[in-house]
Amino acid sequence: MKNKTTIVLLLLTSFVFLLLNLSGCRPQRSATEKRYDLEGKVVAVEKDKQVVTVAHEDIKDVMPAMTMPFTVPAAWVYEVPLVPGDHITATLVVDGLKMWLEDVVITKENSESTSPGGAARVEPKPGEDVPDYRLVNQDDKAIRIKDYRGKALLLTFIFTRCQMPDQCTLMSNNFAAIDQELQKQPELREKTHLLSISFDPDYDTPKVLRSYGAAYTGKYSDETFAHWEFASGSTDEVKGIAQFFGLRYNKDSESGEEQLIHALRTALIGPDGKIVKVYRGNEWKPDEVLKEIQTLFPAKE
Repeated sequence: MKNKTTIVLLLLTSFVFLLLNLSGCRPQRSATEKRYDLEGKVVAVEKDKQVVTVAHEDIKDVMPAMTMPFTVPAAWVYEVPLVPGDHITATLVVDGLKMWLEDVVITKENSESTSPGGAARVEPKPGEDVPDYRLVNQDDKAIRIKDYRGKALLLTFIFTRCQMPDQCTLMSNNFAAIDQELQKQPELREKTHLLSISFDPDYDTPKVLRSYGAAYTGKYSDETFAHWEFASGSTDEVKGIAQFFGLRYNKDSESGEEQLIHALRTALIGPDGKIVKVYRGNEWKPDEVLKEIQTLFPAKE
């Protein structure tokens, strides 16, 4: 009887230990995270970065259909492996400034229907001239890059329907912080200009850009956009400037349509119209950009 009791206790102990270990393997959910259903087609897989680029369908209340990279921590994704052309469903998890995909399911294996839309242009190097691209601003007025010669021009790419906190929202918040800091330095402010370029020209009309921009400056109907403009253009115009800065388009061989792969690019252009620095991704801080701007206008002794 004693032996039977010992065996039962050992089995119970092992079972409890197993349960504790299994629960410990599951990531703890944050009270602040939000979760959304995602469906799409894999465009690229970067195992070393744990990143999968997906041409996804509309994500309700978050963003329209587009192509963008997502962090995917699950190891099996890279061991199976997931390949371009696979159709997937997943859960998009957003927690503060972080987002990633969980619960990835391959719903249809590679049909070779998605292919990269040509080689990406190498992003410009410091000292390279920026072509005189034409765009249309929030006042429906044509603008050109050369209009800002003589000033330091800081530009970035966004689209107003992007709700990802670590993507376009962060870029606009960073620009707002830079704009506010420059208000404290009127002399330097006069030598600078900010430009946010939307790569969603069909939706981001001048009226939409005006409303979006005025909300970020905090001046709403009183905003004149004298220092920070918001612009877009025709599909070809936007594609031209986006590709110059190293952004890439994906072509779907089923529809033949090209769509920008959502990536972040911010650039500082000097008063002479040449590239000073290109900031990739979202890790740059307003303070470091302000310091870079200040080096362009050293204080006179």
